[in-house]
Amino acid sequence: MPPTLRTPRLLLDAYGPDDEESFVALFQDTRVSRWMGDGPAAEAEDRALFGRIFSEVYAADLFDVWAVRRGGLLVGHAEIKRTEEADGHEIVYALGPEVWGSGLGTELAEALVRYGFESLGLTEVHATVAAQNKASLRLLGKIGFEHARDIVEDDGSLTRVLTRRLPARS
Repeated sequence: MPPTLRTPRLLLDAYGPDDEESFVALFQDTRVSRWMGDGPAAEAEDRALFGRIFSEVYAADLFDVWAVRRGGLLVGHAEIKRTEEADGHEIVYALGPEVWGSGLGTELAEALVRYGFESLGLTEVHATVAAQNKASLRLLGKIGFEHARDIVEDDGSLTRVLTRRLPARS
């Protein structure tokens, strides 16, 4: 189970069985899922994904996955995990449209980066973002991520690999 993380306005904690409907609603919202993984999936696939968080990820302590809550309500999803695509530890996060534009994305991404540096001992953290996802590219650039390289996907689209390095100590 991942440790609980707190930011000024968010609580990141482990999913519970009661979170399934909110999780599925988040991932079924195409405004969100269009930027996640391979894009929108069938409801049954999102329910299976939710189940795998418990049966695989938490059961084997594979990587950290959090429910993102604000005021007790599930408003997002967050992860940090090693991926081949990023060739290192990648942050993954999504927030529901009802909280877009409120600065919570910046707060959430910063919390994940801080966790990677301070708790996991990483010296760099990555993010992979569709080149068309201008909002996420802008947000990550604002908090110190830099473009590292591009990946050309099977459909011809571009995914940007961004990296933020631990600042050198003086």
